[in-house]
Amino acid sequence: MASQRRRSSATAAFLLLSLLLLLQSAAAIPQGKRQNVAVFWGRNKAEGSLSSICDSGDYNIVIISFLSVFGHGKYWLDLSGHDLRHVGADIRHCQSKGVYMLLSIGGDGDGYSLPSSKSAADVAENLYYSVLGGDRPGAFHPFGDDTIVNGVDFFIDNGPADHYDDLANRINDYNQNIHDPIGIMLTATVRCSYPDPRMKAALDTKLFRRIHVRFYDDATCSYNHAGLAGVMAQWNRWSAAYPDGQIFLGLVAANVTGKNDMVAVGELRDKLLPAVQKTDTYGGVMLWNSYYDSLTHYGRYVKDLA
Repeated sequence: MASQRRRSSATAAFLLLSLLLLLQSAAAIPQGKRQNVAVFWGRNKAEGSLSSICDSGDYNIVIISFLSVFGHGKYWLDLSGHDLRHVGADIRHCQSKGVYMLLSIGGDGDGYSLPSSKSAADVAENLYYSVLGGDRPGAFHPFGDDTIVNGVDFFIDNGPADHYDDLANRINDYNQNIHDPIGIMLTATVRCSYPDPRMKAALDTKLFRRIHVRFYDDATCSYNHAGLAGVMAQWNRWSAAYPDGQIFLGLVAANVTGKNDMVAVGELRDKLLPAVQKTDTYGGVMLWNSYYDSLTHYGRYVKDLA
């Protein structure tokens, strides 16, 4: 009974945040300038807690990364040494501040794939009952049984492309059980060269409301290597393919990989953002990642431009 009350409380918080976000999206912000900044969290213990990330005021979307093992009857969260005992309370704290919380699945490891439609259904079921609000006796809730995230991000960077469309459809099916105006949000984080072969079938379901396109780690569409024309060539392809979605400009928040992909603030302000913001599909900026941002504080500038 106590567990049911806690899940009911978490559901009420989910509904409140959904209503807040719906009202924000309906506010008088010009189309294409929604002032959304998303950031990935969970890749380095030195990045600080989730609460501190949300308290900075630099982001209104935080993507917890990663559920890095799934698809074969096993599930594993890799949060780079962060203590899971505190993450649930931090998620609820962030949501109380109007920050949208997503769980990203996949990443750069090799511990995930979907060998069959049945495995996709199993993963969707696990996500629903563990972190998306489903109530089932004995279900394991990694963030605590009173914590619900607002959606799932697909960051499928390794393995076969099979059955991610099945997974998206299965997760979306659970929305019939969620009585709020937004429901479970599906987003995708993809490579910048269109199409991303691992995600094309899933994205073609048209269930993904936001697509975070990584304009880094690829010299053919990184601003510092390909210039504005190189970025826009791919941006326009993504926009044409998914005109009803919101495309996020994915940027790296520090030059720590030796690829020189971090866009200077002046270039971002004067050239890159004005170009993408002219398109109807522009949704905001995604930053990789909160640890890098803790080194440069790039997000402080981005939030005033996005």
